[in-house]
Amino acid sequence: MSSGKDLSVAVLTKEWPPAIYGGAGVHVSNLVTALNATGIVRCQVSCFGAPRPDASAYELNEPLTKINPALQTLLIDSDMAMNLKEVSLVHSHTWYANFAGYLASKIYSIPHVVTAHSLEPLRPWKAEQLGGGYVISSWVEKTAYESASAIISVSDGMRADIINAYPKVDPSKIITIRNGIDTEKFKPTNNEKVLKKYGVSGPFAIFVGRITRQKGLAHLLRAWKLVDPRFAIVIAAGSADEPVIGAEVEQLISELQKSRSNVHWIKEMLPHDELVALLSAAQVFACPSIYEPLGIVNLEAMACETAVVASSVGGIPEVVSDGETGYLVKLSQDSSQFEAEFAGALNKVLSDESLAQKLGAAGRNRVVAEFGWDKVARTTIDLYRSLI
Repeated sequence: MSSGKDLSVAVLTKEWPPAIYGGAGVHVSNLVTALNATGIVRCQVSCFGAPRPDASAYELNEPLTKINPALQTLLIDSDMAMNLKEVSLVHSHTWYANFAGYLASKIYSIPHVVTAHSLEPLRPWKAEQLGGGYVISSWVEKTAYESASAIISVSDGMRADIINAYPKVDPSKIITIRNGIDTEKFKPTNNEKVLKKYGVSGPFAIFVGRITRQKGLAHLLRAWKLVDPRFAIVIAAGSADEPVIGAEVEQLISELQKSRSNVHWIKEMLPHDELVALLSAAQVFACPSIYEPLGIVNLEAMACETAVVASSVGGIPEVVSDGETGYLVKLSQDSSQFEAEFAGALNKVLSDESLAQKLGAAGRNRVVAEFGWDKVARTTIDLYRSLI
């Protein structure tokens, strides 16, 4: 790679600080920082929402804010594509920005790179959230993937899913570049004040994630009925993607709280320092996802030296090493079997502090060695260069 800022890249995303609510937003923010730090790439960021000092932001005014959200996305994407300054390449993240990347590649005759954070065909429950918009989001994703110059998959499991979901895509243009993590932002941190603030004491498990079917929180809550009641659980989960799953989770938490005083539900978005303190203090991090291309939350927990119990789906086995950094539980068609096995793994780690410490230490070592953002940036730049 040559020196100097000789590569101008348009990064297209829905989420951008301070409006980040999911793993894709975390990924984009860290990737742009890492790319800019190389001195080789100059990133021009376009995002959804209110004006930002470090990005071109796009939002609609009334009456367009009243139309179907998926159609709103297409209109914002059109604005994004029309207003790009001169760039060598366009790189889009999630279906929300994929259409902008597709349009830009056609308008300006430049390569379009897509990072696959998830796949619409593998998230059929999104139809409950988006209604008819799910048909649009699926069409956008399919169109973008089939025409992209390259697709970055965040795991080998995700790469296999792309090949299966989109057989018209040339497998040779799907490149695995796993997510990274900032191991200085996420590291073991002791802060008793945070535990006191939320009333947490004794060995506890923690879940961090959105209330959506994908994250499997309802499975965890049913499994928790089989966990020794002396152990506590912290559920850091805010508003639900759609009312049905929200009501189910609320009912399950309420049932647990009737018989246990150590079930803590934190509904607001945790400040970073509090999140790291809770992850560090937990004896185990629980990730019961039913679909997970990679799972940045597992990397965050491991970076804080916390053992992980996770479902063995998607890219999770590429992050969590079974028996070394945590335990993997096979997702079964029989929900009760999966939940019983998940509870068993949680009980095993929660009841053995020395085991939890051993798994946690190995987890941080693995993250530091294999998931640094500098490595992600270098590999991504190599891909950019191959396309220009």
